[in-house]
Amino acid sequence: MARTTPPRPLDVEALFPEVIVHRRDAVRLHPRVGNPSARESSLGGPLLWPRAQPWPRCDDDHPRTALSPPGVESIPLVPVLQLFAADVPELPFPTGMDLLQVLWCPFDHEYGYVPRPEVFWRDSSLIDVEAVAPPRPTGTHNDYLPNPCVLHPERVTDYPNWDLPEGVADALEDRFEQLEEETGWSYWSHLSVSDGIKVGGYPTWTQDPFWPTCPTCNQRMDHLLTINSSEFDGESWRTWLPIEDTPATGTIWDLPYEERTRIQRPPGLMLGDMGGIYLFECLRCPDRPFAYHSDS
Repeated sequence: MARTTPPRPLDVEALFPEVIVHRRDAVRLHPRVGNPSARESSLGGPLLWPRAQPWPRCDDDHPRTALSPPGVESIPLVPVLQLFAADVPELPFPTGMDLLQVLWCPFDHEYGYVPRPEVFWRDSSLIDVEAVAPPRPTGTHNDYLPNPCVLHPERVTDYPNWDLPEGVADALEDRFEQLEEETGWSYWSHLSVSDGIKVGGYPTWTQDPFWPTCPTCNQRMDHLLTINSSEFDGESWRTWLPIEDTPATGTIWDLPYEERTRIQRPPGLMLGDMGGIYLFECLRCPDRPFAYHSDS
């Protein structure tokens, strides 16, 4: 079943034409628990993996060693996302590549106390790739081991909230407040940045933005994708809960906890306190330097 974000309840660009030049396209991936194959885009599912390439492992020190398996020096990474160009052509695939794979070490790392992701770009037509089931390391907690999910990509428009230039935000502050008083709709929570796991658009910051700088060209890196703990929160659900998941009566919060969790957090991830991990690349440099940040 497709997932459809409701139209915004107000015309953002008519109300605030100042934000038009800052709009960005995003693709909400809408993961839902399923049984994806290795030839499908998925979250937490099996991957196509080159036979000749060893499975990646993490040899870092893990600050919360009580969560690490005793006597194990190297932790296998686990699949997080597999995205084919046919499903998400908006991704900036390198020339000759049509497959993005994101894996991470499912233990806390000193930087951010969240999993450490790695990114792989591939050509899925290569004959030496095979389906590989995700490893499930022992000793970690399930919050970092995503449930296998199928994806339902949907194109939406993002307008900046935390990334709105300071001068523009100051100029619009009174109009934002007036709109919320008159209509109950908040630009910050309901009208600006889309929630959930997504490609492109703006990161769904929960704290002040932190855009990494490319170590090669010293320029600000580009937002690749966001991996969030949930599809929406207690404020944003009014505009970011898909139409297909909207209860026939009452609100999403009236549903039993387990039923609501299947809609709000299908992969079962919990990054900090309902936070997220943001992945970045430098598209100007041939080797595509990669970085990540979490404000969970």
